[in-house]
Amino acid sequence: MYPLPGSSYRGPAPRYAELRQTRPVVKVRTAGGVDAWLVTRYQDVRELSADPRLSRALACGEGAPRIGGTMHTTPEMIISLDSPEHSRLRKLVAGAFTMRRIERMRDNVQKVCDELLDGIKARGGTADLVQEFAVPLPLTVIGELLGVPSEDLRTFEKWARAFATVDERAGGKESLDGLAKLSEYIVGLIAEKRANPTDDMLSELIAARDNDDRLSEQELVTFGFTLIGAGFDTTANQLANSVLALLVDARDKWQWLREDHSRIPVAVEELLRHVNLFATDTSGFPRIAAEDIEVGGVTIRKGDAVLLALASANRDEAVFTDPDRLDLAREHNPHISFGHGLHYCLGKHLGRMELVIAIEGLVSRFPDLRLAVPESELPWHVGEINHTLTSLPVVWGD
Repeated sequence: MYPLPGSSYRGPAPRYAELRQTRPVVKVRTAGGVDAWLVTRYQDVRELSADPRLSRALACGEGAPRIGGTMHTTPEMIISLDSPEHSRLRKLVAGAFTMRRIERMRDNVQKVCDELLDGIKARGGTADLVQEFAVPLPLTVIGELLGVPSEDLRTFEKWARAFATVDERAGGKESLDGLAKLSEYIVGLIAEKRANPTDDMLSELIAARDNDDRLSEQELVTFGFTLIGAGFDTTANQLANSVLALLVDARDKWQWLREDHSRIPVAVEELLRHVNLFATDTSGFPRIAAEDIEVGGVTIRKGDAVLLALASANRDEAVFTDPDRLDLAREHNPHISFGHGLHYCLGKHLGRMELVIAIEGLVSRFPDLRLAVPESELPWHVGEINHTLTSLPVVWGD
């Protein structure tokens, strides 16, 4: 029995490369003391992500094994459901995240980004890019999309980040407290929008509930905190970690990106592949086999827990040339950082757009941006499901 290998924001532990070659599907002991199958090769991870025999609902229901190191979810959350329930709920919000609708948001995202960066530059030659940029950018964008009043965003950010935090030493209490506060807030926000509907996604979902009876009241509340929580925390972490990777591992490419902004979308895809977001090196969402599955030369039995190692899949040498190198000009890059199959990330277009606009803004305004402290002194949140920087101090100028 193997312990679950570790990882860093730079990627999975070297042990994963050995597993891909010798034992691509292997039993591991998780942080919660539960045995699970760890799947490490790209093709296997991709196929199993879309395999209906692997159930999220079984992993989230009453009596499900507590694997540890994974986000607390409730059975009615969309990330906890299988089809057909998942498909019904996804259709209700999918229209808000189409490429066309996200493109209509571009000017507003650009405006938010410009205002944040203008403020940073005006305040002088030092800044904390986590607190002053990486968090408020996606938080403001998702808040406007869903209709959260601007004066509530910072309080909401604290609760949503607590919800995304899992600290096993405290029994997950902080995460559960954040979930309770988010639920309470959303109930109040729904009541306000019922009385005074506006042009936002939450008002549209309320109409779907009240007029068409397509949502239960609990589903409506759950949708609210799920979309807001997921809509900013992951993007904030990805942005902060990507900027860190650029400043530490690809600082010679900063000017190269500044000279030609058309290179940035390709660079963002490579950052999405290369920068490992999940602290457990899985998707953060375990699955349970609903029936026996043959994969990688082994049989996963009905009832077994399964972890899909996305970061390992994104480093598979059978798919990616020189996979451990951060290649900002990489042309063939079919990464699966947004997942695959039923639970493929709804917000992928919005997340990509925010990352591109944010990096364009940084390289344009700060040609000599650099870390203000040694990388070893940067503070990370230990209990987070994601590799989360709590601060990213930078300087520019003389």
